[in-house]
Amino acid sequence: MYDLVVVGAGPYGLSIAAHAAAAGLRLRVLGRPMASWREHMPDGILLTSEPWSTDLSAPAGGHTLADYCTAHELTAEHGVPLPLGTFAAYGSWFGEQAVPQVEEVTVTAVRPDGEGFHVETDTGEQIAARTVVLAVGVLPFANRPWPLLELPPELASHSSDHRDLRRFAGQDVTVIGSGQSALETATLLAEQGARPRLVARADQLRWHTPPPPLERGRLRALRDPHSGLGTGWPSWLWSELPGAVRRLPPATRVHLAEHVPSPAGAWWLRERFEPAVPVQLGHRIRAATPHEGRVRLQLTHTDGGSETVDTDHVVAATGFTPDLGRLRLLHPRVRTTLRTVGGSRAPELSAGFESSWPGLFFAGLLSAPSFGPSMRFVYGASFTAARLLRGVQRRLGDRRGATTIPRPARDSAPAAH
Repeated sequence: MYDLVVVGAGPYGLSIAAHAAAAGLRLRVLGRPMASWREHMPDGILLTSEPWSTDLSAPAGGHTLADYCTAHELTAEHGVPLPLGTFAAYGSWFGEQAVPQVEEVTVTAVRPDGEGFHVETDTGEQIAARTVVLAVGVLPFANRPWPLLELPPELASHSSDHRDLRRFAGQDVTVIGSGQSALETATLLAEQGARPRLVARADQLRWHTPPPPLERGRLRALRDPHSGLGTGWPSWLWSELPGAVRRLPPATRVHLAEHVPSPAGAWWLRERFEPAVPVQLGHRIRAATPHEGRVRLQLTHTDGGSETVDTDHVVAATGFTPDLGRLRLLHPRVRTTLRTVGGSRAPELSAGFESSWPGLFFAGLLSAPSFGPSMRFVYGASFTAARLLRGVQRRLGDRRGATTIPRPARDSAPAAH
């Protein structure tokens, strides 16, 4: 039986695995390294975070983005947006350097078994583990406006469905949203020959300003500190003190996870977006129906007016919502009995990222309603990896030293797929 199985090989899964391997745990890491970054984000995307805040976490330091760039004769500078491809390649390199072995298989089921778990893969292998970390990324949790849910994929999609936007060349495409994903997707569509428009509920678009230099006067740095989520004291608090965020009331944590930071575009995108993409702000989708091979959108404006838009395709760039109900690989008895945060559908986690089901840990987006907005970004991986490892070690120690472990009764129902 393995001490730990890590499900997922993105920034969180790889960072956790690096810490667990260095601690000498008997470990399996299952997933395709950086798959969502390599396959579910359009070519041409640039990261909004600064290079120094996009390091994965190794227990002894090192294996940083700067180390990767130096080894490959690349440059990563503060204030210069980093290409997505560079970051994805860095993550894969980190896995090769810091994680003993990543097995490129898909986990189809995680079910409780006695004092541990059985993890099943698409190869049919059954792996016994004392503890499991689910670091599955954001893809299972794509948020789509309900009027689009009944449309076929050739007419409506989520921004995470696309790697190559050139397929839309010559088409009228409506992008829904007002955050960076929506603004950049619309811009890339225009630059690759499509005719995009942006439709958003917001009354105005927000744009970030260029970051101040890292080296600056002490007073200015004190007034407007840098942090992994941007500058300013609120951003510093959410990014640097996730443990303190966890002590806030549940409703406050859920609100922070959903609304901080507010949707906004990167400063370097504005001059590309504004001349290329018409916008319709203050609009909501009331209905979306197929019409003569296209989509007919019924929009309502905040002033009470309505409008009809016919378009070839709709892309929902509307983010991701943590929801245990979508985690189909997790046995239904576990999914339905886990304690959740406030009115959300995200698991309530201990200080060591352990859920109410002993031995089951969560990382990444699903931990944001417990630890705050930094868990939605790569920057949160360092905080997560160190503390989650301590939580795993505590659980393993409890199991080795205790005679009875409190746990819901074993369920012999078949695993969910």
